[in-house]
Amino acid sequence: MSQPYFDIIRLIERLHRHFLDVLRTELRRLGIEDINAVQALLLYNIGENEVVIRDLKDRGYYQGSNVSYNIKALTECGYLTQERSPHDRRSVRLKLADKGLTLCNAIRKLQNDLAAALGGDEQTQAELVTTLDTMQRLERTWTDFVQYGRIRSL
Repeated sequence: MSQPYFDIIRLIERLHRHFLDVLRTELRRLGIEDINAVQALLLYNIGENEVVIRDLKDRGYYQGSNVSYNIKALTECGYLTQERSPHDRRSVRLKLADKGLTLCNAIRKLQNDLAAALGGDEQTQAELVTTLDTMQRLERTWTDFVQYGRIRSL
C-alpha cells in the first residue's frame, strides 16, 4: 500500500518541476526574458482577480519572502500593479497590469492546448476526475497533519 503513495510523492515533485519547464519554454517562445517561470505561475494564479499578498500566502501558493521578492520584480517589470487598500493602509492589493493579463491569457491558452492534447474522451475525463479526487484527499490529509499535528480520519 505504501509504495504507490511514495511513487505519487516523487511524481508530484517531478511534475511541478516539469510544469515550470513548460512555462519556461513558453516564455522563451513568447520572447519574454524579464521574468521567470515561477513569476509567470504567480501571475497565472492571480489571474483576473484582485488579491492581497496575504491571500497568496494563505492559499499555500507561496512563502513569505519569495512572494514579496517576486511581486516587487513583477511590479518593476510592468506585469503587476499595487494599490494600498483605502480601508486598511497596511494592506496592498495586487492586480495584473495589461502586460500581465496578456501573459496570463497566453498561459491559459497553453493550458487549454495541453488539456486538449491529453484527450477529451469520456475515459480520459473520468481518469482525470479520479486523479483530482485522489490529489484533493492527499492535500486534505497533509493539511490536517500540518494544522492538527496528527492524522485525522477522512
